[in-house]
Amino acid sequence: MDFQINVMPEPVAAKHLARLAQLETVLLGHFLQRGILSPGIGPVLAELRACGTAVTLSLPAQDSTMLHHAAGLLRSGDVLIIDRRGDDTHACLGGGVALALANSKAAGVVIHGRHTDTRELVEIGMPVWSRGSSALTTRIQGIGGAMNVPVSCGGVPVIAGDAVLADEHGVVVIPRGELGAVLARAEALKEVTDRTIAGVEAGERIGALSGATAIVAAKLC
Repeated sequence: MDFQINVMPEPVAAKHLARLAQLETVLLGHFLQRGILSPGIGPVLAELRACGTAVTLSLPAQDSTMLHHAAGLLRSGDVLIIDRRGDDTHACLGGGVALALANSKAAGVVIHGRHTDTRELVEIGMPVWSRGSSALTTRIQGIGGAMNVPVSCGGVPVIAGDAVLADEHGVVVIPRGELGAVLARAEALKEVTDRTIAGVEAGERIGALSGATAIVAAKLC
């Protein structure tokens, strides 16, 4: 396997990321049919969030050479998406790499695979989502790897330049060309949700507020 480095993607517009950052992944999960990563990929620290532009990395099983190099190429606001090419044993990211990514101002890391040095990741404050921890790590072997190529992460295809939102509930990847429409729908849904919650807090029945009671009544008739 050779090394491949494609050009860095254009960052997602700051105005769109500012809107996306105000949302929760679970809100998007109310209407998106794709783009939501498998729940097997979860946060190392639930309190941390990430919102930014996807930079992708395809990393072979035991070799972290490309990851170490890529850490020096990331920009502020990038979210590194790592496809471990089916490996679920070797941890590719630990405290040292996390510190390097924090120095680059990267917004976060999502790994379809394992991490290590959990306590160090928490202390550094780098937002990381992975399939869990492992004591077995990758090494600098020079086998190969690819950056900013199409990858698969959590069952979702990811293209460099996609928008990424990650929080305590999971990770959502939104294609750049669909982001405007997704934001508009999510914000409209948030308004409805906020009104519903306010009504429930005031003692109203959630079925009446959501329309569920009307649907049941119509079916019973």
